[in-house]
Amino acid sequence: MRWLALQGRHHPVELTATGGNSHRRRRAQLDAALLGVVNRGVAYQNVFTTCGEVYTIHKNCMPGPTRNNHITAREIAVPQNGVTIDLIDYDNDHVSEKKVTNVEDCFAFKDTPTVTWINVEGLRRVHLIETIGTHFELHPLLIEDILTTAQRPKIEDYKDTLLIVFKMLSYDSKLDKLRTEHVSLILHKHYVISFQEGARGDLFDPVRQRIREKKGKIREKGTDFLVYSILDAIVDNYFSILERVGERLERIESEVIKNPRPQTLHTVQRLRRSMAELRRSIWPLREVTSSLAKGDSQLVAERTRIYFRDVYEHIIQVIETMETNRDVIAGLVDVYLSSVSNRMNEIMKVLTVITTLFIPLTFITGLYGMNFSYMPGLSARWGYPVVLVLMLTVFTGMLAYFRNKKWF
Repeated sequence: MRWLALQGRHHPVELTATGGNSHRRRRAQLDAALLGVVNRGVAYQNVFTTCGEVYTIHKNCMPGPTRNNHITAREIAVPQNGVTIDLIDYDNDHVSEKKVTNVEDCFAFKDTPTVTWINVEGLRRVHLIETIGTHFELHPLLIEDILTTAQRPKIEDYKDTLLIVFKMLSYDSKLDKLRTEHVSLILHKHYVISFQEGARGDLFDPVRQRIREKKGKIREKGTDFLVYSILDAIVDNYFSILERVGERLERIESEVIKNPRPQTLHTVQRLRRSMAELRRSIWPLREVTSSLAKGDSQLVAERTRIYFRDVYEHIIQVIETMETNRDVIAGLVDVYLSSVSNRMNEIMKVLTVITTLFIPLTFITGLYGMNFSYMPGLSARWGYPVVLVLMLTVFTGMLAYFRNKKWF
């Protein structure tokens, strides 16, 4: 049995060879074993492979040199484990697009005169992101901001690069739940790198389509205009979410007035939480777009600032619509409570009328229900029918009086 050592950033890992299957299956088993290493938190730099052998991972072993000189090392480069990389390189005359399987393929576009857009979906491969940061000479704090998904939208200027952090949102109308995804943009004069928290698609397909078909001015402009196009797509999605929330609020408002139920109040509370999360995601973006519109960074050309001012104005409209929806949601709670209270009052009014109608009837039956031997009318032949007619007359008279007063 041969063995070799894999030096990790947190602790060494031993790969033990067992052999015996096809080459393709052995490589698949090796990838699965390495995936287990990543899931346990080991960020590794080199993978040692031997063709024709299967490797099983063992933790807490001592690092050591490889045996036999036929075992070679390769740099980790194949994005897997939920991470994908897309690259688009373009100028006014041409455009090229490809799926990147080796992260080193991106490094050749670092200083090209064309505009390069590298999109990384998934943040689970920390070492992969650190490798990109090293080759593109990104500041360590910038890498930390990319990997910290719980922070608010912001903009950071690192002279040669500009970091823009924002949230990409989606709304589940069935669950009345807002889903957020952390997105980071790195603006350089030669390239734009976008890092997305998830790997389930994005909102950037319209931007890609304009690049492919040379629609608008995107192929004529630089990287700053590409960043504008991405932010504009994000803000347009905010409008779409608010429109869907507004339609949902209209339906809930009708339901609250006609048939208020506890489930309706729960729905309103879920929408309130979603709007609070939406506010946390959108409000700081106003400062980001304002900084880009003012041209605080040298990476934003003066001719592009007007486009960022347009995005800033859209953000203001989104915030105003959002605040309106928050007021509507707060009003829905008051309407619900008022509707429930009014409904309770109606029920109590009906019960009170019924009780009042039967008070004189109860008095008459109670009066003639006393067990005295000598009472007027006890021996009368028509006494019982007369009492029934009297009770019916009193009941009908009181009912007519209440109806005349419009008490019910």
